[in-house]
Amino acid sequence: MIVNNLLLKLRNIDADTIKKTQEILLSMRGKIEALIDIQAEINIRPGESNYDIILITKFASLEDLDKYLIHPKHLEVAKYIASVLDTQASVCYNL
Repeated sequence: MIVNNLLLKLRNIDADTIKKTQEILLSMRGKIEALIDIQAEINIRPGESNYDIILITKFASLEDLDKYLIHPKHLEVAKYIASVLDTQASVCYNL
């Protein structure tokens, strides 16, 4: 199993923007066949050097991760994320 973690730091870190971003990320659940599992968790310990949200996605293979990345629903979500994103970091690994 492939696990991809994406850390997101938003430009505007008000509670409404963070919650809306979490909901939009989770809107991919059940809509992308290659996506086995998805979590989007809000950081409960904010700080200047901390990220605001972690997105955890799971796939059967790297090929499925590649399918997810070009899926229309993912591209729609990515467009929104780009509009609120300050910076991101990711870690992808075998489970």
